[in-house]
Amino acid sequence: MDQAEESRQRTLAAIAAVNDAMESGEHFVGQLQMRDVRVSADTVILDMAVTPALCNSRGALQGGLLTTLVDIAAGRLAMAGVEAGHSTATIDLNIHFLAPIVTGPARATATIVRTGKRTVVVRVDVEDVGRDRLAATATVQFVVLEPLV
Repeated sequence: MDQAEESRQRTLAAIAAVNDAMESGEHFVGQLQMRDVRVSADTVILDMAVTPALCNSRGALQGGLLTTLVDIAAGRLAMAGVEAGHSTATIDLNIHFLAPIVTGPARATATIVRTGKRTVVVRVDVEDVGRDRLAATATVQFVVLEPLV
């Protein structure tokens, strides 16, 4: 087996393992208590609960978890627009934290900025629903990957 085929096999095995973890509920994303608010062809809106287990020492949603929410919302929207069999991977994520999220839930609203043949750009605004204020804004760029088959 050549290196390219060996790499492909490792990738397929890793994908299968992640899918198994998701289905069994063991994947960490399941612990983030995200729920769909609205999913359409041009928008994905996700809520994530703000619980003590997800907060920093000042009582606000931890920034890395907020960034994870952004990446997941943007990624779901980016994936919805690519051809069957293709996938996407984050290649750039720029986020501006504007205010802490302490009440929650954190609501991420993802919208398409641009879809090209090789890349997709998504804007995500995150608000603290309980305080009715914008807490972060982000731009996420994805590369469109060819099928593994």
